[in-house]
Amino acid sequence: MQILRSAALFVVAALFEIGGAWLVWQGLREGRGRLWIGAGVLALGVYGFVATFQPDSHFGRVLAAYGGVFVAGSLAWGAIADGYRPDRWDVTGALICLAGMAVIMWAPRGR
Repeated sequence: MQILRSAALFVVAALFEIGGAWLVWQGLREGRGRLWIGAGVLALGVYGFVATFQPDSHFGRVLAAYGGVFVAGSLAWGAIADGYRPDRWDVTGALICLAGMAVIMWAPRGR
């Protein structure tokens, strides 16, 4: 159950961080304006809080593991929001990152 909760928190964190960065990108690079930028900044702020709800109490471990989720989530966001088509190397790299995330976060540590 704890792994499911942790995985769900990683997904929520990715939605806020990647979504926030995308909103800022849209506001600045695509000229959509300050409202988009402000919404992005707010979403990025919420992301900072979501990570604190992870069951593991080690900041470095949580953020290192989240990096794998960020890589895979960014490719997925690009495919959905921008029509980017990840190639087999993108997908392979994302799967490697997710495997690394799982080892960092959920490996048995003799607790």
